[in-house]
Amino acid sequence: MRFSDGRLTPIWDKVRAGARLTAAEGLILLETEDLLGVGRMADHAKRRREADRVYFVINRHVTPTNLCVLSCTFCGFARKKGEAGAYEHSIEDMVAMVKDGVREVHIVGGHHPEWPFEYYERMIEAIHHAHPEVQIKAFTAAEIDYFWRRWKIEPKEALARLKAVGLRSMPGGGAEIFSSRLARLLKYTGKADPERWCEIHGIAHALGIPTNATMLYGHVETLAERVDHLVRLREQQDASGGFLTFVPLAYQVATTKLVPRQTPPADSLKTIATSRLMLDNFPHVEAYWVTLGEETASIALNFGADDVNGTLEDERIQHLSGAETPAGVAREQLLRMIHDAGKIAVERDALYNVVQVWN
Repeated sequence: MRFSDGRLTPIWDKVRAGARLTAAEGLILLETEDLLGVGRMADHAKRRREADRVYFVINRHVTPTNLCVLSCTFCGFARKKGEAGAYEHSIEDMVAMVKDGVREVHIVGGHHPEWPFEYYERMIEAIHHAHPEVQIKAFTAAEIDYFWRRWKIEPKEALARLKAVGLRSMPGGGAEIFSSRLARLLKYTGKADPERWCEIHGIAHALGIPTNATMLYGHVETLAERVDHLVRLREQQDASGGFLTFVPLAYQVATTKLVPRQTPPADSLKTIATSRLMLDNFPHVEAYWVTLGEETASIALNFGADDVNGTLEDERIQHLSGAETPAGVAREQLLRMIHDAGKIAVERDALYNVVQVWN
């Protein structure tokens, strides 16, 4: 393999040898103009794990409420009580949202000012009772931390109680960027900080609850802050070993306008590729089509990604923030996205058990 940027040659030697990359090398990957060189290395790392397989899931988003006590500058989803667009779903509403054929229910919402922890417990129990075959992925580390801040339910107790009534895994949201500078600048100091976020995921892993991890990029963070975020995630995975998937989330500009325009596809592709190369202990890296768009997500499957998430019926958080992709796609669109990239589509459940291979 030849590179237009000579700094990539020693990195390629390490990638081929299966050696861990340093933070300085991660920064080179994000800074270089040799996009295709970085992509080819990431594709090599992905193929070594998964060959040409790319995963997807038939899933349903349930977003209980957008009422939130926080006022994060980057968020276009949250509302205050009485504000236009604010909503709260009943448990009966949420149970009815889950239809036949769904394999994963993804539950994330605002930090509601009044709902007690027991309401969330009943929510999971009701959905699990009505749909026992569906795997429930619910509540970010930021939400679990909020249950402690608001109701003094320790994370270990909260997660154990939720697991007892049907919780199977956790999403990776609420991580944003692990940077105290950005936490102050973007006003998300009222939620779990990097240490607390990692601690809660470690607790979940110890309880046998696998989780995902995310990174919100493409706003006012530096490339060094992106790399630091990846290194911290890698260290937590070394310690607790329960992360399934890393999901880079491209910031949606439309409502909060931290920057003039969304980060270009080339930056997203480079970020996904760098993530695959840096996160050598993560099983999967996702091309989240909702924030990337279907075309870029398909290309990302040759830049280290091996998952496109799923059908995502009624996804609200990114769409209320300005994502212009369809609010849900059919299985056929996911298959086209994967097959257009020259990959083999593998339908999975929330825990990556194979449901069907679509050649």
